[in-house]
Amino acid sequence: MKRLGLLFLLVAILALGWYLFMKPFDYLVRFETRGNAGTINQTLKTWNTTQENAEITAQQDLYEIVQQLQAGDTQHEYHWKITPESDTTSLVQVYVTGADSSFKDRAAILFSDTQFEKETRQRVTDFARYLNDHLEKFKVRITGITELPATFSACTQLETSQIGKAFGMMKNYPLLSEVMAADSVTLNGRPYVELQQWNRKKDSISFKFCYPIMQTDSLPLHQEIHYTQRPGIRAIKAVYNGNYLTSDRAWYALLNYAKKNGLETTGLPIEVFFNNPNMGGNELEWTAEIYLPLKSEND
Repeated sequence: MKRLGLLFLLVAILALGWYLFMKPFDYLVRFETRGNAGTINQTLKTWNTTQENAEITAQQDLYEIVQQLQAGDTQHEYHWKITPESDTTSLVQVYVTGADSSFKDRAAILFSDTQFEKETRQRVTDFARYLNDHLEKFKVRITGITELPATFSACTQLETSQIGKAFGMMKNYPLLSEVMAADSVTLNGRPYVELQQWNRKKDSISFKFCYPIMQTDSLPLHQEIHYTQRPGIRAIKAVYNGNYLTSDRAWYALLNYAKKNGLETTGLPIEVFFNNPNMGGNELEWTAEIYLPLKSEND
């Protein structure tokens, strides 16, 4: 019995020593939420821009983000880890470290609810509410594999951030429509975006913004417009309702669906738009069909 007591005491001393001197973080907050890793990742980055003196300093992948936040005169590091639990839910764990944390600070956490803990919980709670509010503002429904028909189109070329895609569209809507209307070109479908590159670490994309048109022998010439024949494409389809600023939420849902079902894709979505963002209106009534092309034998 005496040996057992000594063993327990040794374990307790080792555990306390690890906590006070070796533990790589000061405090851990966790919560479960709706949303996939991509949606949480992008929402966290947007929330970061609303925080004073905050900066994303590292991103290993969609599932880990390191953030520096100012708390009074002290810098705190928030290491966010996102773990998918199902197709629609995730566990978020936030490992928080104070830049000036000390033996005294860690000891205080053991015996009281410190100001550091209160501020950390409040900040993480603020993000959780921000995320929940965002999740109410859009819907994604995957309908399965389909065929996206071939089309001939007039296109402009853009390079933006993911969130900058919609602003690029709004800027080029008038350009395409005015040039096509001036030469009485017949439209032949709804405008669409076709991604050509997607850097998921930097959240940067290059894409074509296009109007499907009837092909003729006499088409208007413009230095910012080119014409292209897009072939028919077999793809996974999703229906997105919400602001086109965040239609990339459907991209991540499609990637998850492809992974779950063992489908190889190009990883470069195509979005077909049914509303003009310049006209405003109820955003949940805006509709876009999002297609994630499947790889062909030639890819």
